[in-house]
Amino acid sequence: MPRFTPSILISDCWGSVGDLTFYHMGGRCYYKKKSKCEFPGTDAQNNQLDVHRRALAAWRTLEHSVQLTWNSLAEPVISHKPPFDNTAHISGQNLFVSAYHGFYTLGHEHIPSPQAWQDFPIHSLDFQDASVDGTDLRLCLRSYFPETEPAGRYQVLAKIQLTKPGYGRKPGLMRNFLASAPCAAGDDCVFITVDNFRERWDLDLDEYQVHCRYVLLDRQTGYRNIHRELSFLVKL
Repeated sequence: MPRFTPSILISDCWGSVGDLTFYHMGGRCYYKKKSKCEFPGTDAQNNQLDVHRRALAAWRTLEHSVQLTWNSLAEPVISHKPPFDNTAHISGQNLFVSAYHGFYTLGHEHIPSPQAWQDFPIHSLDFQDASVDGTDLRLCLRSYFPETEPAGRYQVLAKIQLTKPGYGRKPGLMRNFLASAPCAAGDDCVFITVDNFRERWDLDLDEYQVHCRYVLLDRQTGYRNIHRELSFLVKL
């Protein structure tokens, strides 16, 4: 665990450079060689990485004036990451990439046009019923949506993990599932199909704990709101 020795030019270090990572412990600075991950990634992870790379490449094709427009639109947008004290904001590139990913998820990948951020409506989901169709689990969730909101504008994207009853979730094992249709106004049902649910988590049970983190995707802008969490038991 080599210790970093300050000099006249460099009094302290943090972060990574080259193959070295600098870190602090007990008020002192040390450095170590960065570990090299040999895991190549799953097909799904590599696919998402390709989407992100396409989004960044698309950002670089924009005229500078358009990028500045995105920057101005991003100024009032609060970051979805901590600290959640309304002081952290995002960049125009962040907003653009978020819209790009949103449209990809909705099955309409394209270069998004600058659009102002609008606050999302109040929305919640409650578990209502579940059924099995071959190797797929079909979840029926009761959707509560303001009557004043236009039907069909928002669609639920859920990140789901199935576990044994009483077990907690592991974020790395949660997978994305898009609702079969956009949300209707008022009280309605949202249907989400979890394909190959037994093989996906290597669990063949009569009862499952379902952990869900869901967001609304705006079909007009590609933006998403801050996620909400829901957990419930499903008996088959």
